Amino acid sequence: MSRSGLYSRDRRGLGKRGNSWATLAAGIFLFLGACSGSGEGDRGVTPTAAPPAPAEKPARVGLIVPLSGSHAAIGQRMRDAARLALPEGQSPAMDVFDSAAPEGPAHAAQMALDAGDRIVLGPLTTGDTQLVASVLQPANVPELAFTSDVSQARPGVWVMGLTPEQQVRRLVDAARLDGRKRFAAFLPDTALGHSMGEGLTLACQEAGLEVPQIVFHNGEADDIAQKLAQLSHRSVPAPAASSDTSGAQQDNGPSAADPLNENGGEAAPASPSSAADHQEASVTPPPFDALLLGDTGLGLARVIEVLKSDQLLIPQVRILGPMLWRAFDGKLGDLRGAWYVAFDEHQRSGYVQSYQNVYHQKPSPVADFAYDAAALAGALIRQNKLDVATLTQPKGYIGVNGLFHLRSDGRVIRALGIYQIAPGGGSQMIVPASRDLTPSSTLSVKSSSASVSAPSAVAVWSPARQADHAAPKTASGDIAVWSPSRQAHGSGATP
Repeated sequence: MSRSGLYSRDRRGLGKRGNSWATLAAGIFLFLGACSGSGEGDRGVTPTAAPPAPAEKPARVGLIVPLSGSHAAIGQRMRDAARLALPEGQSPAMDVFDSAAPEGPAHAAQMALDAGDRIVLGPLTTGDTQLVASVLQPANVPELAFTSDVSQARPGVWVMGLTPEQQVRRLVDAARLDGRKRFAAFLPDTALGHSMGEGLTLACQEAGLEVPQIVFHNGEADDIAQKLAQLSHRSVPAPAASSDTSGAQQDNGPSAADPLNENGGEAAPASPSSAADHQEASVTPPPFDALLLGDTGLGLARVIEVLKSDQLLIPQVRILGPMLWRAFDGKLGDLRGAWYVAFDEHQRSGYVQSYQNVYHQKPSPVADFAYDAAALAGALIRQNKLDVATLTQPKGYIGVNGLFHLRSDGRVIRALGIYQIAPGGGSQMIVPASRDLTPSSTLSVKSSSASVSAPSAVAVWSPARQADHAAPKTASGDIAVWSPSRQAHGSGATP
């Protein structure tokens, strides 16, 4: 039977190679205890034939991503990643819908309900998430959205994207352990900047710290100089030579819905200078000891120049930045000692290789979230545990980029590593991502060689365990996580 319109059952096979990925559907396994009971029949009553109960349809997974329009390339890679987690022909089945089709994302959500989908993955953007949620929430169907806009988080709607709030919270936790107590932020007057500012305020409030000083700028050199001087209680410096503006392009940068800059342009590097230019001795510290920045490209270059002229690049102030800096940290030698958050690339290397083996290209970073969401949905459905209590279990889940935990309010907490800018540019991990989401007070700032053990309730799979049996051996209630490269077990496939 065929269907038409927005709904289309994902039937594209992957050929012989695709069949070799049979065990990949496991993704995330839950071994949960089940309980059963039996009732006692009435005595002395002649049994009568009862009509057979209608057969319950197998639970299905819906995926709503843009397969056409301006975001089609991203949506297609997300679809491919979800297929990697839920291969064709295995349970549960996955239905794919185009959020960019003329009928719109709300119609796609209704088609998912009509198809019997018990959980919906996606969509991608903030606006589409709102529309899809308006259809799914009355039906009590959970939604794992790929937006990074934390304002969309609510019970029943989880924000799976990497949010600015997640990044800022991790930076604050690490900076507190570094002895920092007075936070400030100098941010672009954009959606991303305001999201980072809100995240800093919330993180400081939850940590019992003073309300942070937050100042937004419009990106112009004069505005940056004046407002940064006000924030640091310094006099406004003389206008600097505009050596970085000739022929430079304004940075597109990410938005709150796109913090990984999937759709933006490349960030322009900050202008280089010698470390000797820093005058750190006999400088009066400003009224903060940790400063959060959110700029990239030309805006960041201008901020760095003012930081240098105001003599704010000093050990007494820890500069903090977003994950976006990783893409060009080799250009950030002037910010030596600054910290930013990022995933550990080694964590996802097996998944990247598996994706490349099938699709002959690297996965988009946003596609990682699609894989995790599909693997999680598949595991819960197979174990008949697709409910809020299991989705939000405190132990969380190990995904492509490490541990993540779905909170009951729709927010997602991710374990992120802390990287430090080296004097000549580039970076080194100084705080590995946690594997147990232990409160920050029990963590410590260590070198990248420090090992972090996983709790007994979470079995973390790594490529070194390729020789293990296909079925993870864990106690009831444990979580065993498979990397895609484990696909070879039980299938005889060649990685």
